Amino acid sequence: MLSQKAKYALRAMLALATVDEGESLQIADIAERHRLPKRFLEQILLDLKHHGLVISKRGKNGGYALIRPAAEITFAQVVRIIDGPLAPLPCLSRVAYQRCDDCEDEQGCAIRRVYAGVHAATLTVLEGTTLEAALADRGTEPWNSTFGTLLNEAQPNDRPMRVGRA
Repeated sequence: MLSQKAKYALRAMLALATVDEGESLQIADIAERHRLPKRFLEQILLDLKHHGLVISKRGKNGGYALIRPAAEITFAQVVRIIDGPLAPLPCLSRVAYQRCDDCEDEQGCAIRRVYAGVHAATLTVLEGTTLEAALADRGTEPWNSTFGTLLNEAQPNDRPMRVGRA
């Protein structure tokens, strides 16, 4: 699940993506406009600065700005900086791989197979969605229509799921 901190980070990055090149936003303005806690936002923007996504400018007209164009910064990059690996299981992580302690057969693990699909779908959306694309697609899904259709078809129905024998 996406942490509140990562959600705030994405909201701040989307706010920064709306300003013209060469301009910046002050923390207080971002916090007030997007209803984010100012002190928490300071920490988040500092993390993003240390990882090379934003720059801080001093002075009267100072604040924060994106280092790269919004078209080059993905949701995956922001979430990884704030929350760490995107993989739902340690055995699926590219950067923080760890064999599950209770797993005897990683290749035959049904749980791993199912979550590998979940992870692949998550990566497709998060790595394929830039800040620019998310802002351009307001009101629609920022991923392709085929993938969106698959997600819509996968929604659970109103009946509770039966577990066990039929």
